[in-house]
Amino acid sequence: MYWLIIPAIILVFLAVILVRTLRFTPPEREEITAAPIQLNEEKIVDDMCAMIRCKTVSNRDESLVDWAEFDKFQSVLAERFPLIHEKATLHKLGRTGLLYHLKGESDASPSVCMSHYDVVPVEESGWTRPAFDAIVEDGVLWGRGTLDTKGTLCGVMEALEQLLAAGYTPKNDLYLSFSGQEEIDGDSCRAIVSYLREQGVTPALVLDEGGAVVDNVFPGVSGQCALIGTAEKGNVSVDLSLLSQGGHASTPPPHTILGQLSQAAVDIENHPFPRHLSRPVAEMFDTLGRHSSFLYRMIFANLWCFEPVLDMICKKSGGELNAMMRTTVAVTRMEGSRAYNVLPPKASMGINIRLMEGDTKESAVAYLRKVIKNDKIDIRVVDGGNPSAVSETSGEGWDTLCRAIRQTWPEALVSPYLMMAGSDSRNYCAISQHVYRFSAMHLSKEERAMIHGHNERVPVKTLLRTVEFYLRLLEML
Repeated sequence: MYWLIIPAIILVFLAVILVRTLRFTPPEREEITAAPIQLNEEKIVDDMCAMIRCKTVSNRDESLVDWAEFDKFQSVLAERFPLIHEKATLHKLGRTGLLYHLKGESDASPSVCMSHYDVVPVEESGWTRPAFDAIVEDGVLWGRGTLDTKGTLCGVMEALEQLLAAGYTPKNDLYLSFSGQEEIDGDSCRAIVSYLREQGVTPALVLDEGGAVVDNVFPGVSGQCALIGTAEKGNVSVDLSLLSQGGHASTPPPHTILGQLSQAAVDIENHPFPRHLSRPVAEMFDTLGRHSSFLYRMIFANLWCFEPVLDMICKKSGGELNAMMRTTVAVTRMEGSRAYNVLPPKASMGINIRLMEGDTKESAVAYLRKVIKNDKIDIRVVDGGNPSAVSETSGEGWDTLCRAIRQTWPEALVSPYLMMAGSDSRNYCAISQHVYRFSAMHLSKEERAMIHGHNERVPVKTLLRTVEFYLRLLEML
């Protein structure tokens, strides 16, 4: 009889796997319809071009910043959106912060729409069109900031200006929050949040850059997915350094300090941080996994069993899926001697850590010490911050955002996700549990790669759809 036990256990196990997979299906989708929207395409494109022509390049070294370009950008907003400047109160906070406050019928559930208007530097030699000329060619607008994030800033301003012209008053107070120091983690957004806290403002919805409408990004799902970042990983820069007596390279020690640092880099890469299924990733797997092919549905419906298998795939493949499962470390810098025949008296290595929910700067450093096993290496945190809080995926703010997305991109599956990069929105977690990161654009893989890269550009039709999204969203707020 005992020989029947193992086959019976296997059959029960397979039955549980199969039943859970068959029950792992998407909920019935509510049919959502939206009336067509009329837009002034010429005005929108012209306004966007004027924004792009402002060379609002931020830099940690303020002596390299042309502040006149930032003033020019603010003048462009005042000139091209007169109704917003007439109806809303503008507060200038910090070095570059702009906070527009439009009073609604109530102040009980205020909303904040965010963007930043600073951009990263440009290497003109790598561009096929001038980065700040705002050339429109074959239905595409070229320029630094079109995607990150003057496009969404233009979208919300155009939408609000059009609504005000039609007599719009929001149901609840509306704030537009723009910073010109996001790319350098400047203080402007923090100054805005401090002001709102002093005023007792607790936003029911905060919307900033983040995910987008994308194609073929989730295993087994071939259609469009609208990914809303409900949290973002921490971002920490760390220096590892070693000292030596230096000397002539003709008589090296058995292990040079650069060799020891190289070994440390190999040890770090060979011992990735343990996996951790954070709430945003678990919710994404649960949401999108139900729409995937049968094999992937089996995995995502039974993570209690297959999570180690998924983790093994992630570790081998690297990339974004792996980054969703753990704290990651990238070795990005290494310095030693400037001469080939000189042993350096000091060598250093720079790494970038993206912290998963549950990890901190302190716990990450402790893990590195454990993995490296070389007490001579000094580990120093240069800068950075811990992961953001995780926002709720329920409530009026979440539901309103999802509805506006579905009205604009009816075929898209709306899902939470974990944002890998950093944004100003993390500052708002101090005053709201409803901070969401969604760039209202349908972006291809090629277009996403242009962010911070050469030849950044946006199709005009994509920009127009961004305005449509904000028109629908603002009418619900």
